[in-house]
Amino acid sequence: MMNIYESITKIMEEVPAIGKNQVNTQQKFKFRGIDDVMNALQPLLSKHKVFIVPEILEQIREERSTKTGGNLIYSICKIKYKFYAEDGTFIEAITIGEGMDSGDKATNKAMAIAMKYALFQVFCIPTEEMKDPDSETPEESKPKEQTINEEELDMLVTEQEAKTVYALMMSKGLEVEKQLQHNYGISNTKDLTKRQYASILNAIKSMPNKK
Repeated sequence: MMNIYESITKIMEEVPAIGKNQVNTQQKFKFRGIDDVMNALQPLLSKHKVFIVPEILEQIREERSTKTGGNLIYSICKIKYKFYAEDGTFIEAITIGEGMDSGDKATNKAMAIAMKYALFQVFCIPTEEMKDPDSETPEESKPKEQTINEEELDMLVTEQEAKTVYALMMSKGLEVEKQLQHNYGISNTKDLTKRQYASILNAIKSMPNKK
């Protein structure tokens, strides 16, 4: 009867490389789905008598509005996975997953992402195109500006963004509530859209700090 360390080692010896065989049709990129990972691992987990028990340690859920009046639910889950062997020994791995959905699947997606990366890391699953970071030296470049589509620009800011812009406006000596009311008809930075948030940051970035 093998302990968990021996069982994981055996699985690592047999697990194949997993390529990016699925395609995101909206954003046109390839990815490895949880199904790909489970299809590769399930026979080996069964063969070596290893099973996994998840436990959600923390969860954050945010509801955001789109310009069309719809709702998007963001879910961030911190999950602990216990990998048990036949003799009762186990190891633990903690990962974080993020998911977004307009219905009730945001948490499901977050859990699937968290599990996928827990499996990749615990079993050191090889990927077809994986390169060692030391094998190449990319040229230094300026950070690329993140592109945001129109729908995302009309979503409300996150709680952290609301706090950030409030602190920045205060540091410039601005009367936050008065400025928000005058320019946007609101009184709280939590009610800003991402478009308005970006506009404020751009407008005050060159202003001197309050002395």
